[in-house]
Amino acid sequence: MAYTTIDDPSVYFQTKLYTGTSSDHAVTLDADTDMAPNLVWIKDRDYGNYHVLFDTVRGVENSLIPSETLAEANQHATGYLSVFGSDGFTVIAGSTNPNNVNTDAHKYVAWNWKAGTTSGLTTNASTDITPSAYSFNQTAGFSTLAYTGNQTSGAKLAHGLGVKPDMIITKSRAGASGWGVYHKSLGATYGMLLNTTAAKDDDATAWNDVEPDTVNITLGSSINTNKTGTCVAYAFVEKQGYSKFGIYTGNGNADGPFVFLGFKPAWLLRKRTDSTASTWLIHDSKRGFNSNAVRLRADLNNAEDSGNQVDLLSNGFKIRETGGYGNASGSPYIYMAFAEESLVTSTGVPATASRTGASE
Repeated sequence: MAYTTIDDPSVYFQTKLYTGTSSDHAVTLDADTDMAPNLVWIKDRDYGNYHVLFDTVRGVENSLIPSETLAEANQHATGYLSVFGSDGFTVIAGSTNPNNVNTDAHKYVAWNWKAGTTSGLTTNASTDITPSAYSFNQTAGFSTLAYTGNQTSGAKLAHGLGVKPDMIITKSRAGASGWGVYHKSLGATYGMLLNTTAAKDDDATAWNDVEPDTVNITLGSSINTNKTGTCVAYAFVEKQGYSKFGIYTGNGNADGPFVFLGFKPAWLLRKRTDSTASTWLIHDSKRGFNSNAVRLRADLNNAEDSGNQVDLLSNGFKIRETGGYGNASGSPYIYMAFAEESLVTSTGVPATASRTGASE
């Protein structure tokens, strides 16, 4: 069996840095790959403006804000996105709120995921909720699902991935709610919220204490996962050499834990699970790594800063901080990571030497 089926991770995930112009302009991803993004997450690096999420399933003009409980907003002609292209997206110059994606001379980061299949989603006799629209990719292990929540415990939502999801993020589009998070390392007994610093919560209303399966995600009655009305879910499956979802334990010193991924990380999200003394930390290899590492935080709209150091290595990541945000002694931290380059190709050839750091 091949080590990985994804020789070029940039086909399915890319980080793009760009500078705002306050006028309409196309943001083009890596020209060497056919990367038509289905999910785009944008953040102003310079100022405390909102994170904003767009996806092809909900429609290019509809934004959600990961740090907030706000309902979806239609941003037509107000300074957001106008087009998902075959190799990127277009930001526009509008009359309202352009700061989030396109203020002149501001530096932005856009994280982009590709799904792509919009028909043939599998259901079974247990499925209660068939998504009204969706885009999934079983090779990359990613699906975006638009669905109508019913706030009924035990409702089963088809996800299209063909195997059990390892991480799920949900949000009500129609009304105020938190961003529900399922992570395989915590299991369905616990829920977390992407928009807060809250610790894991033993809450049966999140995932009904039932693990997702190869066809369906089991939802509870919580408004954060299954609020009555239109909702969205992003589901992910770990793929060797491309993505990994796991947990590490902090040791409280600068020689922090090393986490083996089996690839050079392009993007890393992590959160302490036993305390509110941590935010959802985001690092990527384009904005800075190792001694130049910088952070953004999914639950806060703060500008980028240089706290919470982590080394992004050729085969994983190494924690270098000493604080409770990312390395409290004895505390668990969940993470999700996507690859810049796998250790070994599908034909068994070792990947090229690291551009982001040395192996541990």
